[in-house]
Amino acid sequence: MTCFATGRSAGIFVRAAVLSLCLVFGSGTLPAAQAQPTYLAYLDLPEVNGDGTGAGGLNPLLPLEESALAQAVRQARAAGVAPRRYATLLQQYWLVVATRNADIDLAAWDPGRGAQANERTFVQVYVNYLRLTTEHPGFYWAGLAGIAGGSFASGFFDMDDVGAVLDVPGIHRLGNAVADVIRATPPDPVRALPEDIRLLATEGARLSAEDIAWYQHRLMIMQKHIFTDLVPMHEAYLALGMPGIEEMYEAGVLDDDLRTGWHSLAAGTEDGYIDALIRMTDREQNRVIADQWDETAAGRAPIGRVLTYVSTVAGKPAVPGVRAPGVFAPTVVRAEVAGHSLLLRTPLPAFNWADRVDRWDYITADLVPRHIDMVTDPVLASAVLGESFQSMLARGRLAARLPDLLADLTAQWQIVG
Repeated sequence: MTCFATGRSAGIFVRAAVLSLCLVFGSGTLPAAQAQPTYLAYLDLPEVNGDGTGAGGLNPLLPLEESALAQAVRQARAAGVAPRRYATLLQQYWLVVATRNADIDLAAWDPGRGAQANERTFVQVYVNYLRLTTEHPGFYWAGLAGIAGGSFASGFFDMDDVGAVLDVPGIHRLGNAVADVIRATPPDPVRALPEDIRLLATEGARLSAEDIAWYQHRLMIMQKHIFTDLVPMHEAYLALGMPGIEEMYEAGVLDDDLRTGWHSLAAGTEDGYIDALIRMTDREQNRVIADQWDETAAGRAPIGRVLTYVSTVAGKPAVPGVRAPGVFAPTVVRAEVAGHSLLLRTPLPAFNWADRVDRWDYITADLVPRHIDMVTDPVLASAVLGESFQSMLARGRLAARLPDLLADLTAQWQIVG
């Protein structure tokens, strides 16, 4: 449109109308369309990578820039959008905050790239758990995740080159030692041994570097899954207090049980901290990664069972006072031989860490109580949490503990008639 001056004969009404159009449209320029708020593009997005299998965040349509996510969350809140509609956006925002505070590159965090490529990230996950519990002593679960989780995985990572496949010959020796003892044991008690022990004896010496790399990949997926699920809510609580937790609850990111746990933690009492610890550990083990342990145990049959059992044999958590799995629940079998009842006692665990019920029994009967003992003893807690994670990891390696394990395997098998 071209703006022009009207003649004297034009009426006041016409002149006013034209003047208004000139002011609105200027010299032939149409008004620019108002930009849509960025949050609209992020509503109702599904979580497609929450299980830790892929690179990056929860949905590839979401940005990984903290400022962009923060702006979109603020817009959604200001617009009164129901939190369930921006749940994945909200979770992604706190995940980006969590990885920034953990000094982890979320875009590059991809378990599929292998252990070597994830070397630094693998360590930083546990370093961050220990940071959280050191800076916020009421975060009991973070402490347990840092100490027990790190020591459990340490048998498969070499501190000289975290991510290099560890000592396959060491695992072969473990399998061979069990096979040698079984050959020297009467056949009837041997037949009563759990399948996992017999698989270790028959398959342990055949494990390859490829098998271990596959298992490392499975561990790294579970590691990322746990972090993605539980650490963002810790950051939301630290930044916003209980309103941050309530927003995540309303979004469906956490359930009634965990909401109760956060209320317990926020109360600031010893009982509250313990209640939160148990609820978070339950979520981690029985909901977040329970299916993934099932899949791992069943994978590359029978290799999945062998490797999960090896990690049970070798994976004594570094929490002071906790018993090794084979001490907590040693395998004891009874068999009838020539009319006599024989009892075979072994130093090997009677359970496999991958099995839900047995794993939870060990955690609640020994691991969690000993962790509570530690965190409620200031001197002990300071000594344990003051150790570097690299030192914890090195001490827990199977290679470092193999001589003692082999000695136990050969000296502690007993037949009682």
